[in-house]
Amino acid sequence: MPRARVSRALGFNKAAASKTRRLQFKGRGAPGEPALAPPPDVIHVVASLLRAAGPGVMAALGGDGLRLLSVSRPERQPESAALSGPGPGLCCWVSVFSCFSLACSYVGSLYVWKSELPRDHPAVIKRRFTSVLVVSSLSPLCVLLWRELTGIQPGTSLLTLMGFRLEGIFPAALLPLLLTMILFLGPLMQLSMDCPCDLTDGLKVVLAPRSWARCLTDMRWLRNQVIAPLTEELVFRACMLPMLAPCTGLGPAVFTCPLFFGVAHFHHIIEQLRFRQSSVGNIFLSAAFQFSYTAVFGAYTAFLFIRTGHLIGPVLCHSFCNYMGFPAVCAALEHPQRWPLLAGYALGVGLFLLLLQPLTDPKLYGSLPLCVLLERTGASETLLCS
Repeated sequence: MPRARVSRALGFNKAAASKTRRLQFKGRGAPGEPALAPPPDVIHVVASLLRAAGPGVMAALGGDGLRLLSVSRPERQPESAALSGPGPGLCCWVSVFSCFSLACSYVGSLYVWKSELPRDHPAVIKRRFTSVLVVSSLSPLCVLLWRELTGIQPGTSLLTLMGFRLEGIFPAALLPLLLTMILFLGPLMQLSMDCPCDLTDGLKVVLAPRSWARCLTDMRWLRNQVIAPLTEELVFRACMLPMLAPCTGLGPAVFTCPLFFGVAHFHHIIEQLRFRQSSVGNIFLSAAFQFSYTAVFGAYTAFLFIRTGHLIGPVLCHSFCNYMGFPAVCAALEHPQRWPLLAGYALGVGLFLLLLQPLTDPKLYGSLPLCVLLERTGASETLLCS
């Protein structure tokens, strides 16, 4: 830059700063009266010229230049205001519609294949594997679309928000499963009493590679223990809870999210009616009962997902509960050793309630992504986040 232009720029900036000082002096009132500030546009123009002139002019002006720059800086907006997209009402509508679309897509994918075969036929299971895996793989795109429509920025990566992270993964895999097994102490005792083999033989069968190879070739086992737990927890917990939590809060989301999960199981009515597996009344009664316990189980796994910040815990608990089934309380009442069994049932429930908070303490699992999300959106959740 030529020396003449530098000199003119410095002279102009010094004159502008001198003019500003005169404005400040003239704006002073009488003693005890507030000073009159110069117009904001004058301050911003002069401050921008000072920044362009460089540090030499700033040193020459001293404290006046620094005061101009401090006054001219725009006021920083709070983080929650920067994150606010559309109004909260629209955000909730987008969240609910996104969750409803995910549930319909998951259930609808099971019926894109036309077949007269029952749901347990290996050919039907293989086709449904394909469709639900495609829907589950695309479900994170729904969360991305929700983020763009609402303008909410979670502050973490999408995978972390959905429970795919390494921090605290070992306690997140073991402790929720242990807690669930404690709850099923009575059914586990009942299973061991009715098993013809002893504990040593049972462990040999469980750990034998041949047994696992046989399970991996069984389509029903793969569906109940692997594909269904993984895809259902991914869609109905990992994708839905981040979208519902900013709208409802974590506590209501624990009980709202399972409603989509429970309603999604009503599709079993279609097959039961088609194959006349029972009377219409019994079919609908069974569906209502199934909705009830799947909703309760969904609330439990949603609680685990929020408190641990991991997906692996809900998936393992889901797989274990699918293996155990609903506790056979009526059979326990008629069992020859019903009193020890009933004591096991009561002890399991008591220990579960006693250990529920300690074994899901967020301090064991690191930072919780959903709690970070709510902090960035301005919401405060202390009950489930601590």
